[in-house]
Amino acid sequence: MNVAMLRLAVTLLSGVVFGFGLALSGMLDPARVRAFLDITGNWNPSLAFVLGGAVAVSALGVFVTRRFERPLFDTRFHLPENRAMDRRLVAGSAIFGVGWGLVGLCPGPALASLSLGLPATILFVAAMLGGMLVHDRLIAPKPARPADGTATAAPLR
Repeated sequence: MNVAMLRLAVTLLSGVVFGFGLALSGMLDPARVRAFLDITGNWNPSLAFVLGGAVAVSALGVFVTRRFERPLFDTRFHLPENRAMDRRLVAGSAIFGVGWGLVGLCPGPALASLSLGLPATILFVAAMLGGMLVHDRLIAPKPARPADGTATAAPLR
């Protein structure tokens, strides 16, 4: 099996594990997520344990990653280069948070929820993909990459 196939298999396995974890934890239930976010009403703190577990696993992953020179199936780590906090980052975070609070789904759980076949989830994912296309094509198109693939993301304004 070549490296590209191994990379694809690891990606698929990671997605399956992630989706299973979302389903097991209750993150696919928009009502449960909204109840967790409703800190002034009928608050359900159970997802705090899910978030705490996710932070712990991510921290462990960062710790382990820093000990490697490169990933197992790639030549280098692809980490964000821009660390600036600007208007676009804050506005995007606010839009994401408001959408998550209103609907009870964020992109990962929404994609995993497609397996349930619920019309509201299908509509949400279609709207999410439409918003991504509008952003990427009309609002902030990325510059063309040179043939050698060395281009980095455009600096945020």
